[in-house]
Amino acid sequence: MNTIEILHPGLFTTIQDIGRPTHQIDGFSESGAIDQVAYQIGNLLLNNPDKAAALEYTGVAPDLQFNTESFIAITGAKLAHPQLNRHLIRQNTVYAVHKGDQLKLGPLASGHFGYLAIAGGIQTPKVLDSRSTTLKAQIGGLNGRTLRSHDQIPILPIQTMTSLKYRNFSWHSLPAQQPIRILPGPQWSQFTKQAQTQFLNQTYTITNQTDRMGYHLTGKPIATPTTNLLSQGTAFGNIQITRNGDPVVLLADRQTTGGYPVIATIAAVDRHRFVQNAPQAKIHFQLLTVTQATALWRTQQQNLQALTQSFHAMKYQPPISPQRIAAQKITSMIQVTD
Repeated sequence: MNTIEILHPGLFTTIQDIGRPTHQIDGFSESGAIDQVAYQIGNLLLNNPDKAAALEYTGVAPDLQFNTESFIAITGAKLAHPQLNRHLIRQNTVYAVHKGDQLKLGPLASGHFGYLAIAGGIQTPKVLDSRSTTLKAQIGGLNGRTLRSHDQIPILPIQTMTSLKYRNFSWHSLPAQQPIRILPGPQWSQFTKQAQTQFLNQTYTITNQTDRMGYHLTGKPIATPTTNLLSQGTAFGNIQITRNGDPVVLLADRQTTGGYPVIATIAAVDRHRFVQNAPQAKIHFQLLTVTQATALWRTQQQNLQALTQSFHAMKYQPPISPQRIAAQKITSMIQVTD
């Protein structure tokens, strides 16, 4: 059987891909990888389709055993000491794995969401065009739940890959202490000037009340609009202000509609930076115009596209990764700089 066996599930491990953005109108959460940039990079490293499913974890990552040949890459949150067959391995690096190999990922050292990408992607059945796990609806992934010990995750047997040794790149992101950039939300103008200024000037703390649905922030309460609002569709990164004056940032498993006023929305270019903040991290915001946010997002996407094109251009240059042989060792890894 071509599978990965879960030896230890970690704290919160699910199967995710790009999610179900077209089914929110049907009442289903979008779901999908929380850090879409880290998820994309993992698939780029492995020549995977854009929508290939991966494992997402937080807190403590899973331990696994491979029952077939494949290739893997770890991206996202930094792990303390990931090991393949008891040898330390690097993130943003492609490794060959063989039947019987064991991967021990262990606890996170920094960040909040990590990804294990696998060549060809995870092969669980699609539900509503996606393999993403949606816990509330109990759909997708493996029976709509977090992974457990002894689960068997179907994958494709992949024995060869081409020219991976030359895949070197550096992904530049703003330091964690830099502001999270935002756009005015649909109810921005309904907040008083004083409330707007307070929101932009104060530092918030991410509370322990965080999950894939949203991050709760705490700070000096914001005065909310007094007018009644109709429920409206939600978007990833919407910052709602609740009745007690605290912000909630909506994420992938958010409800499809909401009635709290949305003061702002996190710019797409900074979503990956925001979600890698763990509970108790300090957050402050910087307001952008739509033109500024669009230009930054386009630059980010162009960088990812340039990376894809560079990999394709070197596809048939030597060395070509060999088929599995008994003496093949993990020192034949293809290294990609962090």
